[in-house]
Amino acid sequence: MSKPALTELLHAAVTAVGGSERPGQVAMAEAVAEAVADGSHLLVQAGTGTGKSLGYLVPALAAGDRVVVATATLALQRQLVQRDLPRTVEALRPLLGRRPEFAMLKGRSNYLCLHRLHEGVPQEEEDGLFDPFEAAAPTSRLGKDLLRLRDWSDETETGDRDDLTPGVSDRAWSQVSVSARECLGASRCAYGAECFAEAARERAKLAEVIVTNHALLAIDAIEGAPVLPPHDVLVVDEAHELVSRVTGVATGELTPGGVHRAVRRAAKLVDEKAADGLQTAAESFERLMELALPGRLTELPEDLAHALMLLRDAARTCLTALGDTRDRSVQDEDAVRKQALASLENVHEVAGRMVEADAYDVLWCERHDRFGASLRVAPLSVAGLLREKLFADRSVVLTSATLKLGGDFNGVGASLGLAPEGTAGPDAGTAGDSGDSGDETRVTPPWRGLDVGSPFDYRKQGILYVATHLSPPGREGSRRDMLDELAELVEAAGGRTLGLFSSMRGAQAAAEELRGRLELPILLQGEETLGELIRRFADDPGTCLFGTLSLWQGVDVPGAGCQLVVMDRIPFPRPDDPLMSARQKAVEEGGGSGFMAVAATHAALLMAQGAGRLIRASGDRGVVAVLDPRLERARYGSFLRASMPDFWYTTDRNQVRRSLAAIDRAAGEG
Repeated sequence: MSKPALTELLHAAVTAVGGSERPGQVAMAEAVAEAVADGSHLLVQAGTGTGKSLGYLVPALAAGDRVVVATATLALQRQLVQRDLPRTVEALRPLLGRRPEFAMLKGRSNYLCLHRLHEGVPQEEEDGLFDPFEAAAPTSRLGKDLLRLRDWSDETETGDRDDLTPGVSDRAWSQVSVSARECLGASRCAYGAECFAEAARERAKLAEVIVTNHALLAIDAIEGAPVLPPHDVLVVDEAHELVSRVTGVATGELTPGGVHRAVRRAAKLVDEKAADGLQTAAESFERLMELALPGRLTELPEDLAHALMLLRDAARTCLTALGDTRDRSVQDEDAVRKQALASLENVHEVAGRMVEADAYDVLWCERHDRFGASLRVAPLSVAGLLREKLFADRSVVLTSATLKLGGDFNGVGASLGLAPEGTAGPDAGTAGDSGDSGDETRVTPPWRGLDVGSPFDYRKQGILYVATHLSPPGREGSRRDMLDELAELVEAAGGRTLGLFSSMRGAQAAAEELRGRLELPILLQGEETLGELIRRFADDPGTCLFGTLSLWQGVDVPGAGCQLVVMDRIPFPRPDDPLMSARQKAVEEGGGSGFMAVAATHAALLMAQGAGRLIRASGDRGVVAVLDPRLERARYGSFLRASMPDFWYTTDRNQVRRSLAAIDRAAGEG
């Protein structure tokens, strides 16, 4: 039987999901097939509406290799597992002569733990959940959530938190889930044979396509113990998020509360001397953190270094004592022991990282009104880690609507540990890159970038407007002229506005101002759940939605509900952001432009994502308005504009108002 052509397979899959083939999708599928065949790497920018999920799924399935698909958002994971993959594998089955199996795999804490559910949480955290006189009567919302989880456990086939609708609070879920470190292990757990997490792993071992998330991909790469089954092809969708997700997984944190939790857990199982030593170290650390100022620590103060060494050594002593002690008088001792081990190992490892931090680490203190002070450590760069762990042994396809920043893929490529496109030979890495070790010279894997465009005609469907007459944003104070401009634009658009702000304070000030000026509903992030706000925004075309970071990337409202996207200013990282400023300084010390490599690239990515909220369907029309004159006047403005969709560009405020009014009229007539 001859092998079916890729175009035939793609046509069958697109028909099955009710779509239509697009040139960009075909070009993407052909490029993915080529990369998989020759073991190379591919960065694909595929605009909204391209159908990129089929653009990588079809050639991957056709190759017959095991594929891991990692995404950043729950919405895309659901789309792949519940819609795209079921229809695609059925459509390709007669052509391929087989039915490829697929499975979802997440971190262990995403699955219901039957041991926790039935045996309870170790005593320190379970008091007060239920009325002590009538265990079945919940005394709080937490108790109600736990009863609902118990009922759900009898119905669910997956135990996956994301399959529970409506959801429960993080606090409730923490009572019925465990981290990988806290897990007893299937062979030692009374519920091992029924374990949802183990069942998910077994399904993944048998599947040809495994859908997971960036965080689990990072854990698989960083921690050395394989979580994902061996695979030949890795597809990273929403790849613009990968570096930040990997950085998050690689970041260690110590808080006084977390350290005291380790003390309480260890005290049940270790001798008094070891527990007292950890208690003393915890109190010393807490005293210092009460006085610590937020910001980066380029050097560890002597007293803090001493406190961290005490913590590290005391945690190690407790870990040793824990290994030597068995106390059957402790109820459910194995679970208590695993919980204590998890806390102690975290304190020991993170305190050790902080004490031994070098030029390739960033150490800083944060303060929160609600959670108090925390000490954090993160790698200065994850480029070397990604180059070594992700790209070495498999073909990797990375795709997103925003990978080509400033006109090329090299900025994103560098953040992933790749040399400039088209270069070959040894790679010296990037500034601050600690991914290589030893004397062995590493060769950057070959890769190419491909922009397959978008099915939308951006120049006819959208306008990019820069308000050059406004004063440039300063660090403090309200921008009265910006608020005036915003009100006029929103009024001309008849609402229908998504306001993207660089800070929550800015979003709140704008919402308050416009609520006093206009008779239009102004929704504000934080006043309701994000899902509910987006639903209301989509349902009522006259409504505006204002907010910050999650709205820049998380809103998909095609049609008349969103015809004006406003950015109050260029979203550069905060000057006092410890990690960003450290990365910027490292690039400058290496002879590069830290501002362009870090701050401008960060802003370009967000602006490209934010502008992408406007045109979500072929019939959409609208305006992206940037109320920051630097986008036109500053030298870096052209780099930022080149990263955004190719809208018709203007600085004419009167033209934009006329266009918005016309779009509003057309939407009303429609």
